[in-house]
Amino acid sequence: MGKKGDLSNFERGMVVGARRAGLSISQTAQLLGFSRTTISRVYKEWCAKGKTSSMRQSCGRKCLVDARGQRRMGRLIQADRRATLTEITTRYNRGMQQSICEATTRTTLRRMGYNSRRPHLPEHCF
Repeated sequence: MGKKGDLSNFERGMVVGARRAGLSISQTAQLLGFSRTTISRVYKEWCAKGKTSSMRQSCGRKCLVDARGQRRMGRLIQADRRATLTEITTRYNRGMQQSICEATTRTTLRRMGYNSRRPHLPEHCF
């Protein structure tokens, strides 16, 4: 059985409530439709830490380009639509304390909805 994503705070509360009401792990899993491992893990975390919220949203590496940086990058692109990735990265890094690499620029541009395209040349140019 594959992962279905994180449990919401309400679902975690239901797990803790069912276990506190005296239901076994198997009964709780069958009632709520989660695996026994999930039930056990959520209840164990609640017993140890007294919390039911998941902190997984704050996991992972932070983006070097925040919303303000994306707006700045958008202005750079609008100023010169034909700029290469290297040029955009160089211009972006000029006014910033923390510089970014071309791969970060590419990722940010894709996240913003920009894709690299080559201009269509007529066939008689070949």
